[in-house]
Amino acid sequence: MAGKATVIEVGDHEVRVSNPDRVYFPELGATKLDLVEYYLAVSDGIVRALRERPCMLHRFPDGLAGEKVHQKRVPNGAPPWLETVRVRFPRYNRHADELCVTKPADVIWAVQMSTVEFHPWNSRRADTEKPDEWRIDLDPMPDCPFDTVRRVAPIVREVLDELGIAGFPKTSGGRGLHIYVRIQPEWGFSEVRRAALAFAREVERRAPQDVTTTWWRKDRDPKALFIDYNQNARDHTIASAYSVRGVPQATVSTPITWDEIPDVDPQAFTIRTVPARFAELGDLHAAIDDVHHSLDTLLEWADLDEQGGLSGPEE
Repeated sequence: MAGKATVIEVGDHEVRVSNPDRVYFPELGATKLDLVEYYLAVSDGIVRALRERPCMLHRFPDGLAGEKVHQKRVPNGAPPWLETVRVRFPRYNRHADELCVTKPADVIWAVQMSTVEFHPWNSRRADTEKPDEWRIDLDPMPDCPFDTVRRVAPIVREVLDELGIAGFPKTSGGRGLHIYVRIQPEWGFSEVRRAALAFAREVERRAPQDVTTTWWRKDRDPKALFIDYNQNARDHTIASAYSVRGVPQATVSTPITWDEIPDVDPQAFTIRTVPARFAELGDLHAAIDDVHHSLDTLLEWADLDEQGGLSGPEE
């Protein structure tokens, strides 16, 4: 039975949390209040991951046992201190005022609204059409073991090192691995996607037995690791660093070091374990904004691929 509301002080703001005892993750017995306390424990990291980005909310109003709601628009009645950013969808001649996190209270408000997962854009409100984040998504096909991810990740790092680019890895909260790169906000989504495809093809050339960039899922080897360059397309979002995932184990998309990858167990990172890790290690992505990289070399690679007949599918 869900209990009465409780008020949480978050910085300069108070957030009223209704039904704090509602069980969200039956396998763990974790409640809505447990979710609030998790996000408070990692607040510095989750705010850094979401700061000033349009953010889609994955909500579970009745916990994982109920329906999942993908919500772009901040509803009427949000507190006046909550910030939003307007994004437009020209194809439909519509727009949405999405959550724009700038402080921990924004995150806790979203959790009060039954949000479990946070899925930000890879651009910020200063110019939502110019991404400042390139996302390398190592996405295992159904029969691809995590050992393949372990083998490919050092090759990803090798190519990044040759480019002089710093990559920041994190678990996906599922079966994959993400590597995030800060880029100069000088290119549109289509160019960032072209660069991401060129990078993926270079990794594929170095590990053809493990990696695929084949576009159509039905044509991919089910044992292969797909580098999903399309996660850089406009309005494509994936769970942020420190986002809980809407799965029974309450896994967390968790920043890790490159050196952890050979032995890491992504399923070990949950709302029960990550707060202590965060308290000990801090935010392993704390330096991610220190340097913003150029895509010029990758776009030159994309030109060469396209001249050779290797151009990718349209978004």
